[in-house]
Amino acid sequence: MRRHLSLFTTASRYALIGHARNRFAMLLVVLYIPVWIALAYVTIPDRPAPFRLRATGEVLTPPGNHLTQITGALNAVTLIAGFMMFAATFTGGAFDRRLAMAGYPRRHLVLAKLSALSVVCAAVAAYATAAAGFAWSPRQPLMLAAALFCAALTYGALGVVFGSVLRREVEGMFAILMISIIDVALQNPLSSSGSDSAVVRFLPSYGAVQASMSAAFSTAPVAPGLAIQLLWLLGAALAGFMVFRRRTRDALPPERKRRTPDHSGPGVNAGAPVRTPEPGAVAQRVRPT
Repeated sequence: MRRHLSLFTTASRYALIGHARNRFAMLLVVLYIPVWIALAYVTIPDRPAPFRLRATGEVLTPPGNHLTQITGALNAVTLIAGFMMFAATFTGGAFDRRLAMAGYPRRHLVLAKLSALSVVCAAVAAYATAAAGFAWSPRQPLMLAAALFCAALTYGALGVVFGSVLRREVEGMFAILMISIIDVALQNPLSSSGSDSAVVRFLPSYGAVQASMSAAFSTAPVAPGLAIQLLWLLGAALAGFMVFRRRTRDALPPERKRRTPDHSGPGVNAGAPVRTPEPGAVAQRVRPT
């Protein structure tokens, strides 16, 4: 048990260090979220913007600037989480492959990445909720934070997928940017007259948008929206696990995986299996590039 905990702790430390080194993402968290939310509050008119919430069927009439703040917070957390996980996966892929092929258990690497992603998304969601509620108080702030957290997790998992399958960094950044903008913009009643269309139900953050709108402007339960978002999250996480498993697979041919005999002739050590280092020792000697 202690060995598994040590392996998980080591991998988690490397994952968190990789996120902390992404200074541009840290700058986005500190400045982009509050600036975007503050500009939406100041520049968008505060006249009522009625719309029908598909998850509950009720008609809400929040001020337009409050509504834009919520969609802006969703857009910000999804972009930041997607960027951070894409960058960590894209730049750390070679290091993960070396660890896995040296014997480090892949399940510990996956769990460490999920833990680091959860910590990052929780911090970003809490920060965005506090920024959105600086000038006014959402009806259900904890549920709003939960909706933002689930949306960030979903895009973080998508960032892992893009970081594993795309070959250029600009491709992944552009893909995350465009998906997030289209996703949230089509669901904003102020910018899209089709925000209550049946098509938006298939967008990645549909459940989070429904839950966050309900949490911000009503006292209705947000469980239906969160349940829908969890389905997207599970699908994205499964896709991320599959591509990570494929990327860190053992590339040695079958004949190289067999026991290697000693060619020094008959003797005491003839035919003895080759000793491989313990995964924990490998992780201590290998450093991320």
